[in-house]
Amino acid sequence: MIAETVCSAVSAAGLGIAVITAYRKRFLAAARIAAYSLVPVGLVMTGVVDWLADTAFSPTAWAGFAVLGLSWVLFATTRTVERRRGGSRKERKAARTATAPEAVAPRASAPSLGQGTRPATRPAPASRGDDDFSDIEAILKKHGI
Repeated sequence: MIAETVCSAVSAAGLGIAVITAYRKRFLAAARIAAYSLVPVGLVMTGVVDWLADTAFSPTAWAGFAVLGLSWVLFATTRTVERRRGGSRKERKAARTATAPEAVAPRASAPSLGQGTRPATRPAPASRGDDDFSDIEAILKKHGI
């Protein structure tokens, strides 16, 4: 009985705020406030409030919520452990039998301080008839590409 009265009062206050908001020419906000304020009355009319009141004071319901919580914790824990291990047993077995090539480290991009093992070669001077790509070719040859 008290829950229905409180829900009705909250809805009435919300509708009053919606009317004031509409008076200020903010119709979209007023419609949104009216929608939110009608929810408590709708819950009372459908019987959800009575169900929640009966559930809140029932030890059996609280035990059921505890069992659901324990179930959720078990699901989350097993999922976390499975992700850390790398999948299911079949996936781990397939990964062990497959031989993946080893990764190769890229060449160092910094120049060495001393003389290199290759003799330094200068690119041949380009003739005037060549394209402008001779400079690019020289740079690519310098880097061994």
